[in-house]
Amino acid sequence: MHAIFLTVNHPNPAIVAQHAVRRLPRLALWLFCIAYVLPGFIGRDPWKREDMVSFGFMSSLADAFGDPAVNWLKPLLMGQVDPGAALLPYWLGAWAIQLAPSGLTPDAAVRIPFAGLLLLTFAATWYAVYALARSPSAQPIAFAFGGEAHPLDYARAIADGGLLALIACLGLARLAHETTPALAQLSFTAVLFFGLANLATHRRTALAFMAIGLPSLVLSGAPTTALLLGGGGALVMALQSRHSLRVRMLDVGLILLLCLACGLLAHKLDLWRWRLQPQHLQDIRRIGSLFIWFLWPAWPLAVWTLWRWRLQLTQVWQHPHLALPLWFLSVTLISTSITGLSDRALLLALPPLATLAAFALPTLERSVSALVDWFTLLFFSVCGLTIWIVWLSMQTGWPAQPAANVARLAPGFEFSFSAPAFAVALLATLAWVGLVQWRAGRHRSALWKSLVLPAGGAALCWLLLMTLWLPLLNFGRGYAPLVRQVSQLMGPTACVNTHALTLSQGAAFGFHGAYRLIPLGTPKTPDCPWLIADHLAVLLQAPSVTQWRERETIFRPTDDGEAIVVYERVSP
Repeated sequence: MHAIFLTVNHPNPAIVAQHAVRRLPRLALWLFCIAYVLPGFIGRDPWKREDMVSFGFMSSLADAFGDPAVNWLKPLLMGQVDPGAALLPYWLGAWAIQLAPSGLTPDAAVRIPFAGLLLLTFAATWYAVYALARSPSAQPIAFAFGGEAHPLDYARAIADGGLLALIACLGLARLAHETTPALAQLSFTAVLFFGLANLATHRRTALAFMAIGLPSLVLSGAPTTALLLGGGGALVMALQSRHSLRVRMLDVGLILLLCLACGLLAHKLDLWRWRLQPQHLQDIRRIGSLFIWFLWPAWPLAVWTLWRWRLQLTQVWQHPHLALPLWFLSVTLISTSITGLSDRALLLALPPLATLAAFALPTLERSVSALVDWFTLLFFSVCGLTIWIVWLSMQTGWPAQPAANVARLAPGFEFSFSAPAFAVALLATLAWVGLVQWRAGRHRSALWKSLVLPAGGAALCWLLLMTLWLPLLNFGRGYAPLVRQVSQLMGPTACVNTHALTLSQGAAFGFHGAYRLIPLGTPKTPDCPWLIADHLAVLLQAPSVTQWRERETIFRPTDDGEAIVVYERVSP
């Protein structure tokens, strides 16, 4: 009761006893992160479209490694530059291909550094939340007779909750496992977030990581976001720093100088891209739908945090555990809203959103925590069971309807049994059952308990998809079936002319077909025996009928809207 009397009209709603901040075993946390990261980076084909395009740029750089005529500041694919103006992610992929052992395929090699980027995201987010939770305004209320949580134990428990909230977000799974600039932007945003979170207590470390995060984010295709996050974040943290006014002004000056240098770098390399798009009423509805599912389940907890800590919001600049994530979240949400409602832009909101969600944990009522557990248990159990039922139907034909749906949506797909995939999926399912039993039994008072099932359920469903359904997903989202059909028609050929292929199609034929692709109109175009063209481009402008004869239009098996028109050269 002594704690209740102390919290009357108190701006800090966190009432946490020492027994509630028990440690989440580090080995279990690391194994959990690895189990989430590896599926999706192992055994998967490059998917359409951004994933394949990014891989195409990396392959083109790697193939031209050491060629002085190749400009690494202007990577080219099919004679075109990257519309997103990203450089660093393509360099990482190209270096990985060059350094990979001979037995490793190029698409597998490029995933190694990107798996590292995802792990870096997790580590930077954990340590950022840990630093913010140690700030005086974030600490729980001291009890009159002792027994409140120790500051370091409390910060560690909040950081564990923040990492679990990040993993639980539904929008993270697919985009964080693609080898695209979006993952690099997410990772370096988390690094920048970590640097700013530690600015008040570990200046040198913070400035060093900001010196890495800011230019890396610029070189990953997000210069405007980098400067807004870095400059604004520096001002936010300077207002509550424990250092003297002179030191705070020096820190702000150094960071703003770094932002200026990064802006000049972006200008010098022509990395600025303005993607402002006017929004209409239907777009507002779309953005609401996107935010709700993409940021689930972190956004309801973040809203709860802002409500329960609302008395501190009147002077939010004095409370870094609220001010810094709010600044990052505001920049990314506004950027997403005005640049075409891209889920890849929204991806950058996840680390600050997970941070806000973590600070809801000390204030959750038992009924709310139970509601989260029951909803999560039902939702992810049903999702996991559905994945298993569809897999069983594809294997045995029972029940019949799921297999019939797969045959209708993916014509030509032939399923095969994989013992390793089955074993991993079975172990993951048993681990989920054990996690549910653990949650219902022991450690009920652990502060991070309410996020164990959401994070575990998200990891379970992603792992099941990337094992049991991986052949189906490769068939449905990849280009290999389309390239295979076109190759069977053309047969062996030295070169292939192209007409208005998209970047993803060009990268796919270069990788899966190993063709030498030469666009029509290229100076001294060789007389290749075959020509392939995007069927939408053919509707606007078909190749010359005097030189080419149309042979067949081949549709991608799972998408009637995408097809390749194959032409054969007419003999003179």
